[in-house]
Amino acid sequence: MGSLKTSVFILILHLLEGVLSDSLIQLNNNGYEGIIIAIDPNVSEDEALIQQIKDMVTQASPYLFEATGKRFYFKSVAILIPENWTTKPDYVRPKLETFKNADVLVAERNPPDNDEPYTEQVGMCGEMGERIHLTPDFLAGKKSLEYGPQGRAFVHEWAHLRWGVFDEYNNDQKFYLSNGKPKAVRCSADIIGDNVVKKCQGGSCITKACRIDKLTGTYEKECEFVPETQQTEKASIMFAQSIDSVVEFCTEQNHNKEAPNLQNQRCNLRSTWEVISESEDFKKTTPMTSQPPTPTFSLLQIGQRIVCLVLDKSGSMSSDNRLNRMNQAGKLFLLQTVEEGSWVGMVMFDSTAYVRSELIQINSGADRDALTKSLPTVSTGGTSICSGLRSAFTVIKKKYTTDGSEIVLLTDGEDNTISGCTNEVKQSGAIIHTVALGPSAAKELEELSKMTGGLQMYASDEAQNNGLIDAFAALSSGNGAVSQRSIQLESKGATLKNSQWMNGTVIVDSTVGKETLFLVTWTTQPPQILLWDPSGKKQDGFVVDTNTKMAYLQIPGIATVGLWKYSLQASSQTLTLTVTSRASSANLAPITVTSRMNKDTGKYPSPMIIYANIRQGVFPILRATVTALIESVNGKTVTLELLDNGAGADATKNDGVYSRYFTAYDTNGRYSVKIWALGGAHSDTQRAIPQQNGAMYMPGWIENGEIKWNPPRSEINNTLQHKQVCFSRTSSGGSFVASNVPNTPILDLFPPCQITDLKARIQGDNLINLTWTAPGDDYDQGQAYKYIIRISTRILDLRDKFNESVQVNTTDLIPKEANSEEVFVFKPEGIIFENGTDLFIAIQAVDKTNLESEISNIAQVSLFIPPPETPSSTSTPPLCPDVYINSTIPGIQVLKIVWKWIGEMQVSLGLH
Repeated sequence: MGSLKTSVFILILHLLEGVLSDSLIQLNNNGYEGIIIAIDPNVSEDEALIQQIKDMVTQASPYLFEATGKRFYFKSVAILIPENWTTKPDYVRPKLETFKNADVLVAERNPPDNDEPYTEQVGMCGEMGERIHLTPDFLAGKKSLEYGPQGRAFVHEWAHLRWGVFDEYNNDQKFYLSNGKPKAVRCSADIIGDNVVKKCQGGSCITKACRIDKLTGTYEKECEFVPETQQTEKASIMFAQSIDSVVEFCTEQNHNKEAPNLQNQRCNLRSTWEVISESEDFKKTTPMTSQPPTPTFSLLQIGQRIVCLVLDKSGSMSSDNRLNRMNQAGKLFLLQTVEEGSWVGMVMFDSTAYVRSELIQINSGADRDALTKSLPTVSTGGTSICSGLRSAFTVIKKKYTTDGSEIVLLTDGEDNTISGCTNEVKQSGAIIHTVALGPSAAKELEELSKMTGGLQMYASDEAQNNGLIDAFAALSSGNGAVSQRSIQLESKGATLKNSQWMNGTVIVDSTVGKETLFLVTWTTQPPQILLWDPSGKKQDGFVVDTNTKMAYLQIPGIATVGLWKYSLQASSQTLTLTVTSRASSANLAPITVTSRMNKDTGKYPSPMIIYANIRQGVFPILRATVTALIESVNGKTVTLELLDNGAGADATKNDGVYSRYFTAYDTNGRYSVKIWALGGAHSDTQRAIPQQNGAMYMPGWIENGEIKWNPPRSEINNTLQHKQVCFSRTSSGGSFVASNVPNTPILDLFPPCQITDLKARIQGDNLINLTWTAPGDDYDQGQAYKYIIRISTRILDLRDKFNESVQVNTTDLIPKEANSEEVFVFKPEGIIFENGTDLFIAIQAVDKTNLESEISNIAQVSLFIPPPETPSSTSTPPLCPDVYINSTIPGIQVLKIVWKWIGEMQVSLGLH
């Protein structure tokens, strides 16, 4: 067996091929360019905040430079200023920069009193994170005692975001046993400090030394490791960048591999510097020989939304009812999706382009209706995509610059001249969203989206899947407030025969209800449409458009909360139902579902990972039923249940991000993804406290022997966890392109996925209890064939020489179906397991064709046998006595010695 570290490194490179990210960050001659820091529209206008952002990045750049061995620095940053702030002469209109693709978001505290800087990370070790979150109070320096200087904390978050490393502390388990002794979770282990407990009662506080629990051998739960202010250790930034001496990331030499933290669990015991060194950034740079320049900043202010529809009306659009379906989807976009106040124009093209509407500002229903009348009605001619794009640029330039404008490009045809306008697209500053319709749409479309930061979507000719309407429903603004965006509640379709009924319900929850629209489409004759509100009252007044074959009803005011029931009846035709709405109030965050893949290209046999992020504001929604529908260009649809269980493709349990591997490739070409999410109706859905990867909150400092406590970390209201949420949502997850899929029957090349949540504990009589989530036959699908469990007293031997480590007898251990909970109890044999022994355990899953998973995360147990009770032991002070220390008095160590001496004297004199 080769080095496991090498195989893991190859796997990471394999998984990172074509990683999908909205970020515009580029590394140019060691400097990071294109970083976007966005200020949330709900943040009160304060020009000082802009200077504080500049100061943070300016301070962070040289710290990053030195921490990375003179490899990286911050070169240029765009600060995105909300539209509702006062316009200034030095604010310019953004180009491709939007709130949607911002790398850093500055927003008010939520929950209240929580100013913790943190980074959203949904991927595996080495994968780029989603976004850094900061608060105005953090940027103003009001939390520097707890998190250290803002620039240093920003570098900690940057490592999460850019290189996919994890924290080296653990708030849930602050201490662990090593050789029978409790140690603080820290990296490096040479960081010095003291283990103490702060007790407060009646307005006064005392500090006392931590007690050792006689049953577990480790410290009591309230114990804190408080570091000295004066240190010599330089690592590690991912443990505590707030310590003055810490200026480096942990390396292979000083990394604490035993510490139970996320870095060890997620990154196979590798140090943060090892992970950074394996990144593409590291490979394409060499250390600089001179100091880097100071970062530069551009101030960009969001303006009104400018959109131009560029729609294909070529002859091929007459096939499979495409032209009419495009008009149905376009009408939904114009009637509902595009926000009030936006400017919208329309161009259609075949061999040449035709302007159907100059830019019109959406201020009323009449404006929306006028634009819908411009949708094309006849399909003829060839396909010239560049003509359509150039015409759109002209339409926009008559009123505005093309910087930051959006173009929605839909086509079903091939065009071998599309490369002729690539440079114009790049230079335009416009964002191009592409919708590929049918199996023959130009293969170059995705490149237009990628180079401009636009969405890429695919819709098949299977009308009942409603893919085209889903695509246009997803085209809400990347800059508008969440309360203004259109939210899709339902998207269903069916082909009915012999007066069949299509029945169902839609949940309108309390977070939505404004401008709720019910839209029905058909292919031949208007169906019978019945709709009832939650009180049972029948809803009439559908507007019927027989030309476009659609009917719609907008509910006045705020739609009633509850179950809306519908029944549609038709014969020998396909019907679809779409329901959209907006937030019920600007003051109540709506429940949203956003979806994406880990890559934009699936290269067989590398799996895709599908993510669905369900949130109400910053709060993750747990225990929802989430389903992904993946449709190939062949029309085959695969249904996957997405899970938030912290296993398989899902990196973190209970973070509101539902994930799953996709391996069911059936052909090369485009695949579309659609998400259904249901909460409360069939499951105990809850709104939860967000889990965060961020800078450590330092409880206090030891300065000249005196403990100086920081204010206690704010407690987040746990009652939020018990609030049940009922909702329904659908969301387009965009599309990806598969390649290298063989034409012959596909062999089994997919191993079981890695077990990432292995846990171990001692269970009486020196038995070890293991728990983990079962992998599958193909990643997280199906059922593995067997498990191989090995143990060692040396953690690196288990990682690097797994096949040489002691194997546990698993004859009676039969794997369960993927995502089931596994429990296995065994007694270590073939190894000396005595008091003070640290034992390390790992698992490998094997499928029926003998394909092996990666080695699991390594679990650890330490055997601690409590000392026997003696008659005198009850009167003798414990090893760590209850030493009460006034936290304002120096000389802690002296007090400890004196107290211990007094205790010993009492015993010897018979006074105890």
